Amino acid sequence: MTRFAPWASFPEQSRGRRHDETKGLERGPRDAFQRDRDRIIHSISFRRLRHKTQVFMAPDGDHFRVRLTHSLEVAQIGRTIARTLGLNEDLTEALCLAHDIGHPPFGHAGEDALKAALTDQGGFDHNGHTLRTLTAIERPYPRWDGLNLTWETLEGLAKHNGPVRHPGWALREADADFPLDLESHASLEAQVAALADDIAYDNHDIDDGLRAGLLTLDQMLAVPLVARGWDVARAKFPDVAPKRLASELIRSQIGVMVNDLVAETRRRIAESGVGDVADVRAAGRALVGFSDAMRVEERDLKRFMYANLYHHPRQLAAADAAHGIVKGLFAAYRADPALLPEEWRERLPEAEPERSRHIADFIAGMTDRYAVRSYQQIVGPIDLPEGF
Repeated sequence: MTRFAPWASFPEQSRGRRHDETKGLERGPRDAFQRDRDRIIHSISFRRLRHKTQVFMAPDGDHFRVRLTHSLEVAQIGRTIARTLGLNEDLTEALCLAHDIGHPPFGHAGEDALKAALTDQGGFDHNGHTLRTLTAIERPYPRWDGLNLTWETLEGLAKHNGPVRHPGWALREADADFPLDLESHASLEAQVAALADDIAYDNHDIDDGLRAGLLTLDQMLAVPLVARGWDVARAKFPDVAPKRLASELIRSQIGVMVNDLVAETRRRIAESGVGDVADVRAAGRALVGFSDAMRVEERDLKRFMYANLYHHPRQLAAADAAHGIVKGLFAAYRADPALLPEEWRERLPEAEPERSRHIADFIAGMTDRYAVRSYQQIVGPIDLPEGF
């Protein structure tokens, strides 16, 4: 019995890497996608995710999720789905672990600030910056920039949300250097990684919101998907206090969403008649997805979370402060590049737009706490609201 389904991504059929590694750089009994996963885990940018915002900015509480723990949870969900569908678990895991590497400090608030700062230089996009980080900014190897990941991993990161017909400048540069066929769909592994991300944050953000006191269980029960899961949990454990059942609710809800995705994806694959990964890319539509009913319920859940958690007044106040920190840092470094660390000063381009993009690269790599500390050192004191 073959290890993978015919439409999976096979490492021995990889389109290869941008730079040839046949001259003595192969280490250990690993295939190409396993090496990609390991390179991501060992990268500096992956380690920095432990101090980057997921929902709460620079959280004091040890139990709140950050980008690193979120990425690990996405990888766990992604691997389960990939294994069930006969896909390549290692490629799926690599994509899940790397998908948020391009996020700047403070999550979307930091991204919005960098996008505004680079208005005249092409803007900023965290997905494009993920590719830029992995192909240019990371420099662990002596002969080339970047991690030199396989085509399939870079393609999956570029297109996990579907074809990209209007890429930003960062993704255009990565594609020009190593063409990624941006207008087609990506592998099933990349499609799984995208929805594993949705499943993870849809549910784990509920957990963090309840823990922080920004959400209540009574609020959550207004969402049909949650209410149905709560009824199941209460029926299963009628003698357990409600506070003990929140985690059971979230676990059960993840299972319901994963099972729905697996069943719907199997249906779509059978209906499409794809025979290999090339057929997947040529299918003209996503083959991994929720059923129509679950898609509606998942969107309802997202709307609720935006209205009640992500746009909570406390969260908005924290986002305003974060925006000011990133904006202030960019202005300070732009006005006086001598404030940059030596290795970043040495590589600072003279001309625009490269000069401003280089400064944004440095800021985007910061952790939340490093950004706060840098702002205090080079700009001045800042009054941080509750939520930091």
